[in-house]
Amino acid sequence: MQRPRFELPEALVMEILSKLPVKSLPRFNCVCKYWCSSFQTPHFISNNYHNNLENDILNLLLSRCDGNTFQPYFSQLSTEKDQNYIVKQNIHLPFFKDDIPSVYGACHGLLCLLDSSTDKAAIWNPSTREFKILPPSSIQRPPYFSPFEETYLTLDNVSFDNAAFGFDSKNDDYKVIRFVDLTFVNSEEEHPHPHFMDPVELYSLRSNSWKEIPSPDFTPTCTTLGNNYVDGICYWKTETGAYLDFRGLILSFDMGNEKFSILPIPEFVGSFPEYYVDLLVFNGSLGAIVYPSQRIDTSFDLWVTSEGVWTKQFNIKSISGVVYPLGFGKNGDLFLRDTNDEVLFDASTLEIKKLEINTYLDHFWFAISLHAYLESLVRINGIQEVEKYVIRQPTRNASNEY
Repeated sequence: MQRPRFELPEALVMEILSKLPVKSLPRFNCVCKYWCSSFQTPHFISNNYHNNLENDILNLLLSRCDGNTFQPYFSQLSTEKDQNYIVKQNIHLPFFKDDIPSVYGACHGLLCLLDSSTDKAAIWNPSTREFKILPPSSIQRPPYFSPFEETYLTLDNVSFDNAAFGFDSKNDDYKVIRFVDLTFVNSEEEHPHPHFMDPVELYSLRSNSWKEIPSPDFTPTCTTLGNNYVDGICYWKTETGAYLDFRGLILSFDMGNEKFSILPIPEFVGSFPEYYVDLLVFNGSLGAIVYPSQRIDTSFDLWVTSEGVWTKQFNIKSISGVVYPLGFGKNGDLFLRDTNDEVLFDASTLEIKKLEINTYLDHFWFAISLHAYLESLVRINGIQEVEKYVIRQPTRNASNEY
């Protein structure tokens, strides 16, 4: 007697499939056209991302620079238990050859890569391996008339030093904002005095174009630690006042209404020049790592803000040899850079562990940074990774290729 055929409702099947890792889903594309098309719907993409968020399926990339070739690359770190964050694979970026890109995000599993000197920019989904090259800057660069010198100045240098990447939920759009530094000089003078302009431009993925927007009264003064985007708002640290009377401020930008705002940094968080204050994202909230500028035995305080109220989360006291923080991994683990390598502050045991990443072989230690992202199926209308732009090399320590 033939047993009755039992079929699950399609809605339940999609719910089950949405709980799978992104790397596992392509193998089901050939099952049927309905499944293949369903994986690309906003509903399925959202369900899959929120499942990864709930299960803390975090991926870590360490931005580095090769000690022999001086080429930038990422090391993808294992987040499996008992693997002590070993390097699973190295990801090289021929698209940014000879330049070290700054990394912004992650936002919904997407990273934005920007080169500060050549205007090269891309949005990248490391999970789906989709890579989108952004169009050139739209900022106009005509000669600048100096009232002081009563003559036109010529453009001497262009750089893109501070940016942010995030999501505009109001318009269902991913956006990149960046500050453009224009330096003008009098080309007829032997030692010209530079004049600076700081226009701001905003990229929309939906329109695939840049536009210039009004500049704020303040400009970012230093980079953030990893991500600087939280719930539709981007943040940078800025300062006001004269030397020894500096006041730390936070410059924010709303991706929805495209407006800048200024927020104070409470004095108890830390003040310049006695302390460094690095902004970052911690457990979905804006935070700040505070540590003394004199780094003999460095201690770290983590402050997090909620509805405008800053609260100290923890303090790490007197770690000898630590140079600066890199960012957070899984379960609140804090990555730190010491004089020779990386160490880890285990938030659950409050212990310091040494990692075996061997960045002492790298040049440009200041270019080492940590970036965390969740797996995501979000599409960016780009192309699949090709060796012209991205090359992946699994390591011998990796248990499986991603």
